[in-house]
Amino acid sequence: MNTKADLLNELRIDRKAPPEPPRRRALWIAIAVVVLLLLVVAGWALFGRDGGVEVRTAPVVAISAGGANASVLDATGYVVARRTATVSSKITGRVREVLIEEGQRVEAGDIMATLDPIDADAQRSLSASQLDAARSQTGSLQVQLAQAEADATRLQELVGQQLVSRSQYDQAVAQRDALRAQLGSAQRNVQVASASLAIADLGVDNTVVRAPFAGVVTAKAAQPGEIVSPLSAGGGFTRTGIGTIVDMDSLEIEVDVGEAFIGRVQPGMPVEATLNAYPDWKIPAEVIAIIPAADRGKATVKVRIAILEKDARIVPDMGVRVSFLDAPAAEGAQQPRGVRVPGAAIVQRDGSDVAFVLGEDDTVVQRELQTGIALGNDRQVLSGVAAGETVVLDPPATLADGARVRMAPSGDDAR
Repeated sequence: MNTKADLLNELRIDRKAPPEPPRRRALWIAIAVVVLLLLVVAGWALFGRDGGVEVRTAPVVAISAGGANASVLDATGYVVARRTATVSSKITGRVREVLIEEGQRVEAGDIMATLDPIDADAQRSLSASQLDAARSQTGSLQVQLAQAEADATRLQELVGQQLVSRSQYDQAVAQRDALRAQLGSAQRNVQVASASLAIADLGVDNTVVRAPFAGVVTAKAAQPGEIVSPLSAGGGFTRTGIGTIVDMDSLEIEVDVGEAFIGRVQPGMPVEATLNAYPDWKIPAEVIAIIPAADRGKATVKVRIAILEKDARIVPDMGVRVSFLDAPAAEGAQQPRGVRVPGAAIVQRDGSDVAFVLGEDDTVVQRELQTGIALGNDRQVLSGVAAGETVVLDPPATLADGARVRMAPSGDDAR
C-alpha cells in the first residue's frame, strides 16, 4: 500500500519531460479551423438559407404592332385530298402492261395500263362477222323483193287482159309481201349486229385503263401478268386496282375542333397552318366550311380549311397544326394593344385576375390584371404588367405578395 509520500510524488510535475513539437500543434489547430468552417457552411445550408417556394417563370411579350393577327384557337389535323381515286379496270382480265410509277404525273385520258385483249378482240371479230352476214342477207332480200314486185306488176296487167288466172296474180302478190317482211326483219338484224359490234368495241376499249382526271400517282397496285377485276374475287390473288391518283390541286386541311370552342370558328376565317415536317414554314389558309355534324365519341366538330399557297412539299396525310386568326384589321385601324402573357400565369385572387411578377431579391409582387382576348395558350393583358417583366407560371395557392421564391431547375422550365 502506497504511502502519502508516494502519492505526493506522483502528483509532482516532471520538469524534465520534452515539450510537444510546435508543428504538430499547428496541424491540430488547422484541422480544428477546417472542421469549424464545414460546420458553419452546413448549418447555413440547413438553417440559414431561405426556404422560398420553387417556381417556374416566363417572360411577358409585347403584341406585335406589325399587323400580325392574334390566334383565337389552335388545333391539329391532317392534309387530305378531296379528289382521289383508286383506278381499276371495268372488266376482269390479265394485266399486259403497266405504264405508271409512283410520283408520276398523269393527265386526264392518259393510259395507265392495258389488259390482254385476246377475248375482247375475238368477240369483236365475231360481232363484225355477224354484221356482215346480216348486211349480205339484206342485200339478197332486196334483190328478190325487186323481182317479186316486177312480177306482181306484170301479172296485174295480164289479169286485166284475162291472159293469166287470178290465182297466179294472188300468188305473186303474196310472195312479194313475204319478201318485204323478210327484208324488214333482215334490216333490223343489221341494226342489232351493228349495236353488238359497238358493244364489242367498248369491250376492246375496256382493256385500256385510262386516268379519270389529272393528278399524281401515289400508289402502283398491279404488275404485268396479274389478274385484275373491278370486284374482289376472293382468295387474295385478284387485284382490284391498277393504281391510286391524287389531284394535288384539291388538297385541303381537316381538323377536329372541340365542341366548346367551335363558336370561335367562322367560314372565311383566316388561318395560319404549319406542317409538322416544316415547322418554320407558315402557310396561309382560310376556313372553307364547318361540317354540320359532331363526333359523339370525341366531342369534336370537323372543320375544312383551304390551302391558299400551293406547293409540291404539301402531300396528303401530312400532320399539320393550325391557328385560327382574327380577321385582318382595316388599314388605319387601331393596332392591338397590351402584352401577351402565358395563360398559366394568370390566376384568380378575390374574384380578380392577377399575376405574380418576379421582383428584386427573388420576391414576387402580386399585380391585378385587365385581360383581353385569348391568344392560343396565352392571353392578351391590357394593363397590370409590362413587356419584358417575368411572371410566375402556375403559382400555388399559398403564394402571396412579397413571398420569396427560388427558380426551378432549368430542365423543368416551361420556356
